[in-house]
Amino acid sequence: MPMYVLDTCIMIPFLKGKNGIQERISEVGIQACHLPEVVLSELLVGAYKTGRKTELDAVGYVRSLFKTLPLTYDILDKYAQIRALLEKQGCKIDNMDLLIAATAMQGDYTLVTHNIRHFSRVPGLKMEDWIQDE
Repeated sequence: MPMYVLDTCIMIPFLKGKNGIQERISEVGIQACHLPEVVLSELLVGAYKTGRKTELDAVGYVRSLFKTLPLTYDILDKYAQIRALLEKQGCKIDNMDLLIAATAMQGDYTLVTHNIRHFSRVPGLKMEDWIQDE
């Protein structure tokens, strides 16, 4: 069974019930979908920026639904390898995104993102885009 890591840009429409994300997660099974700690931190930042308790509660809800993948030494090592390679090529990607990519790669998961072009600079990263235009 394929396993997936969900990017922040997938979780926002999930919480809003948009773009078919909830349906797609139901299709593949919620147990096949995982959240990197980095995605949770990005969701928390967004919630704190709004200042609304409902947004913080939504992050707590997401945390209760999905298995969270902690940052481990192996993920940090994969991140360092990817970052060093991309920097040698003169290619920059946001560090948080590189940590998300490294989490997916270290666990041999497929990254679910709407930023395919952005993440396509990471060699060997498996990706899918589940966003359906509404």
